[in-house]
Amino acid sequence: MRRFFSIRTRASVDVEDLMQDLFLKVQRVDSDTIENPSAYLYRLASNLLLDRLRARRRSEARDAVWRSVSHTTVDGADIADSPDAEAAADARLRLERLTQALAELPPRTQQVFWLHKFDGLTHAQTAERLGISRSAVEKHMTRTLQHLLVKVGR
Repeated sequence: MRRFFSIRTRASVDVEDLMQDLFLKVQRVDSDTIENPSAYLYRLASNLLLDRLRARRRSEARDAVWRSVSHTTVDGADIADSPDAEAAADARLRLERLTQALAELPPRTQQVFWLHKFDGLTHAQTAERLGISRSAVEKHMTRTLQHLLVKVGR
């Protein structure tokens, strides 16, 4: 059986796994009801090979989908789109400092900054929404950006 598997898989790791799987399957079978044990054994081995092939194809398809979503390919080499651990930790620290710096501002200034930067409103739209002048929005934004530059940096 080892030779049967090794000819078909060409990988010694797979052969050992298949031999173990085959042993477990044979151990659970009632041998009294089998008319041709040799044919039955080869049928079990063939089915195990087919199961392994199907599982590998599913795994490769799943990996290909994952790779297409989370990686970029440059000159045939996969490059991860996600930042490395150091960059991610640095970004978290910068975000924490930014959040703390924004919390130090007066509520109206925070509101102006939020509407303009996160909700994407123009200065005129922000002024209209809050019932203040456009120059007041500009002053709030200038104050916020200066404060963030001092507290967080570039």
